[in-house]
Amino acid sequence: MHTRVVGALSISVLLISVTPFGVQAQVDAAADYPAKPIRILIGFTPGGGPDITARQIGQRLSELWKQQVVVENRPGAGATIAAGMVARAAPDGYTLLSVSAAHAIAAAIYSKLPYDTLADLSGITQTGSSKYVLVASPSAGMGSVKELVAAAKAKPGQLYFSSAGVGSGTHFAAEIFRSMAGIEVVHVPFKGLSEALGEVMAGRIQFTAIPIANVANQVKAGKVVGLAVGAPQRDALLPEVPSADEAGLPGYKPEAWYGLLTSSSVPRPIIAKLNREITRILAEPEVQQRLTAVGIEPRPGTPEAFDRLVRDEVALLTKIARAANIKAD
Repeated sequence: MHTRVVGALSISVLLISVTPFGVQAQVDAAADYPAKPIRILIGFTPGGGPDITARQIGQRLSELWKQQVVVENRPGAGATIAAGMVARAAPDGYTLLSVSAAHAIAAAIYSKLPYDTLADLSGITQTGSSKYVLVASPSAGMGSVKELVAAAKAKPGQLYFSSAGVGSGTHFAAEIFRSMAGIEVVHVPFKGLSEALGEVMAGRIQFTAIPIANVANQVKAGKVVGLAVGAPQRDALLPEVPSADEAGLPGYKPEAWYGLLTSSSVPRPIIAKLNREITRILAEPEVQQRLTAVGIEPRPGTPEAFDRLVRDEVALLTKIARAANIKAD
């Protein structure tokens, strides 16, 4: 912006024509968008919430915009490899990132990242969320949260809980429970959800906290005991399992959330266009049915709201990580 003084008036002259991403240039870029294939990167292996939501959205975007949307899994380093790729990508809106709460967790537990979580990446929209479920091994003889807490207090440091890895969402969900219940238990990290849950089913680990979509079938089959859904109300996917409030743990509501981000330098009109289209997609009955069937509640919002969610989660999880001495490096 150049300012020219004329008499007593300061007149601001916007040199839009020579500014690469000036106001008019940004509007024009959004009008032509998308003019080539879009990539959605996911920092996890196929099958989880970020993968499921990205593929549902990508398929519909491709159909509606008549432009290819390629979904790529780039797992590794707590999903920070994929995040770094998107942060460094050309700021044109053609490289997106599908994330989970692990995105905020990484900022809380890694001492150094190849990008700035809050400055280099901007929200497009939250896409959905899943509740966590506290489950116990059938062989542990604990049929309720009260029985689990009583057993842990009777034998401090002798009960074990599993997670999908140090600093994973499952780790934090169990740590929040441990802190609220005031118990001393031992964390045993594994390499993924299936292994963490398998150890509980086998009876080698007493309990864990798992997203409802990943454990509903095992609870229904009696392979694990559902102690509480991490929410004030019961969930339709597991109506027989009490809510945290009913189980004597009011306020316990860890959430596995998912969303889409892109480079913070992408023109705002392009982010707004993506937000509008994805919000419409997530309101489609077929898409909602597919997501809720696997325990994911569609939850679109504004880009600003998703940025606030990430910022607030980073602050909260940093406090939890420090209190529990959770570090990734």
